[in-house]
Amino acid sequence: MPTYRDEVVVLRTHKLGEADRIVTMLSRRHGKVRAVAKGVRRTSSRFGARLEPFMVADVQLYQGRTLDIVQQAESLGAYGATIVSDYDSYTAAHAMVETADRLGEAEATPQQYLLLVGGLRTLSLRSHTARAVLDSYLLRAMALSGWAPSLEDCARCAAPGPHDGFVAQLGGTVCAACAPVGSARVRPETRELLQALIAGEWETVDAAPDATSAAASGLVAAYTQYHLERGIRSLSHVETLR
Repeated sequence: MPTYRDEVVVLRTHKLGEADRIVTMLSRRHGKVRAVAKGVRRTSSRFGARLEPFMVADVQLYQGRTLDIVQQAESLGAYGATIVSDYDSYTAAHAMVETADRLGEAEATPQQYLLLVGGLRTLSLRSHTARAVLDSYLLRAMALSGWAPSLEDCARCAAPGPHDGFVAQLGGTVCAACAPVGSARVRPETRELLQALIAGEWETVDAAPDATSAAASGLVAAYTQYHLERGIRSLSHVETLR
């Protein structure tokens, strides 16, 4: 069918001409979609505000030859205004949508869409620190893409753990025999925090000391960027925990 509807998260936008925008979206059923929203930069636009980054919308699109055309948009989650009013939430959200954009280049799934929506909703509520929400999202997104880090047994030889070596290139924690010289060492409390971030055990996450959270964030960033095969530019703007 040339016309279809779907739920989407707006990842990014680019200006096109004098009044249009190219909108990149992660959809629930059609993966990553790039479409033209005509006239959305005019003040009289009926749905311009619904197609800003971090917004969740129900859209109707017309299938074009190169880019689809946005015909209608109804807001499902207005998280953008709340997120952009807080710097930490804003930078974390940018890192999340950039990661979703990269993962969508391969094969986006409904689970990736729901994970991103949940992450943005949590950021807007500010019930947890922005960096913790980001770290949890990155680990879960990697797991959904088949790159779940090993945090107990050795990622290389499967020797029963826990182990204190961590090598992103090998898939997570590694035993002493498999750990290359100079590999990172993970303290038990940091490993437990990483497991809590994947499992969504927020009581453990929120109670973690700043030093442990900062150590976990560094490992999450290194692991994610290695498996995406290029850096996440937005991570350079995410403030480290004080």
